[in-house]
Amino acid sequence: MRTRMLAAATVALAALSLTACGSEEKVRDEGAAKSSQSTSEDAAAGSSSGSDDATPSSDRTKTSGNGGDSGGSEGKGANAGTGTDGTDGTDPDAPENRVPCTAANTSVTAAPVPRPLNYMLITITNTGSKLCDLPGYPILKFEGAQSVPPVIEDSKPQAVTSLKPGGKGYAAAILSAGDGSGGEGYTATSLQIGFQGSDRMADAALQGGDVHIDSKLRVSYWQSDSATALGS
Repeated sequence: MRTRMLAAATVALAALSLTACGSEEKVRDEGAAKSSQSTSEDAAAGSSSGSDDATPSSDRTKTSGNGGDSGGSEGKGANAGTGTDGTDGTDPDAPENRVPCTAANTSVTAAPVPRPLNYMLITITNTGSKLCDLPGYPILKFEGAQSVPPVIEDSKPQAVTSLKPGGKGYAAAILSAGDGSGGEGYTATSLQIGFQGSDRMADAALQGGDVHIDSKLRVSYWQSDSATALGS
């Protein structure tokens, strides 16, 4: 009987030992599960935190894009300031942008006309790149002339004649008296034109090769059209 009691005690101790081991394994499993759950939650929190940090980055990119648009608008404003055609806005007719008409920026021709009788039309062309002013009257120097002819005062215009680049001005010369009151006169084969305020003379292309002049030679003021010049 004693033997049976010892055997029963041994079995009981073994059962207790197994129960204790099972409890420890359960505790370990629960601890591992909690640790795994904590790690998952931390990872999820980290992912959420990383997602929150990315949003301002996206916002900053958008703001930078808006800033670029703003910069683009400022660029357009700068372009508008200089004008859409690329010009600097200066007025070519302003006094500071005008120059005198001289032998250096013009060409001159002279041609006798059938009417009025004994008249010659002088045509000047602005060959420069700026508007030029043509004050007064042409100074005529025919071949062999001892003096320059006087101006016809009644032909003085109300304003100075000005020529745009490529523009033309006109003056008329009365070569001789139709009634012979100007004396015998002579034939001239060349002509030079002078300008008020300048010592340089321009060679004028004399159409027809020669003209007859006498002491009644006179010249009109510069005009903006040929009809006015010939009406002097």
